[in-house]
Amino acid sequence: MSKAIYPGSFDPVTFGHQDIIERSSAVFDELIVGVLNNSTKNSLFSVDERVSMLKELTKNFKNVTVDSFDGLLVDYMKESGATIIVRGLRAVTDFEYELQIAQTNHVEYPKAETIFFTTNLKFSYLSSSVVREFAAYGGDISKFVPKQFVDRVYEKFNIKK
Repeated sequence: MSKAIYPGSFDPVTFGHQDIIERSSAVFDELIVGVLNNSTKNSLFSVDERVSMLKELTKNFKNVTVDSFDGLLVDYMKESGATIIVRGLRAVTDFEYELQIAQTNHVEYPKAETIFFTTNLKFSYLSSSVVREFAAYGGDISKFVPKQFVDRVYEKFNIKK
């Protein structure tokens, strides 16, 4: 039985994240969407808010669970029993960084294998930081974020749409 984890900050969750979740849940028996609690980052949404949004997004996926974790991904993998890391790649620059992280994770936890999903072309430009910047200036984020989360993002910037 294959158990994978798709880790990230998901701040906020985007159509790109949704695409990777949908595609990877079709490949693996079990998928954990792991929300990293990075205390050094100033997140737009709290960990609990991000977990809640992802649970809402994935409620119809029988093999997907959402959880949060602190610290090293490989430690969380050992605790959860996952052996596969799912990562999305938008560009060559993503690959260089992700390859280094994948190799480091494998050295630390030899059972860890990283599987890369290339991003759907229609989301290749999209990142959570782009969404935050557009939203901060009142830009239209409806093409970036699932409908049920659009107003929640604007609320974080005290913007009424």
